[in-house]
Amino acid sequence: MTRKRFDEMGCCVASALNEVGDWWSLLIVKQAMLGTRRYVDFQNSLGIAKNILCDRLTRLVENGVMVRVDVGEHGKRYEYRLTDKGRDLFTVVTALRQWGERWNGNEDSMKLVDRQTGEPLAPVIVQNQQGQPLTVRDVRFVDEDGKPFEEAG
Repeated sequence: MTRKRFDEMGCCVASALNEVGDWWSLLIVKQAMLGTRRYVDFQNSLGIAKNILCDRLTRLVENGVMVRVDVGEHGKRYEYRLTDKGRDLFTVVTALRQWGERWNGNEDSMKLVDRQTGEPLAPVIVQNQQGQPLTVRDVRFVDEDGKPFEEAG
């Protein structure tokens, strides 16, 4: 079965989903954030099939989320490392963790804490320019001319 692509939608969310929009890709990115770099370590830690892991790593590299680095140990050996683009997914992964904990009651033994203080992370929130928290009820979607999106059609 071929995965649906969203290239023609003209939507930032759809475009991001093309790059990291399946659960394995985000789990690979999360695992890389934990320090995993080698193919076999991704496979062992995630329990992912080799063909799926190969496909997802290839796509993440092609999309600039990760880079494949020849570490040259004992012949050809490669590691996969997050790029700046990949590290920018930290907020997304953290928000998904927090959402899952809140709404699904799924807490695991891993906690995210500030490296310097040891304090747990605050919830990920959307803020206005002055730092005030916003919900979806506080925002309006507008086109490039500032016209409300529902009227822009």
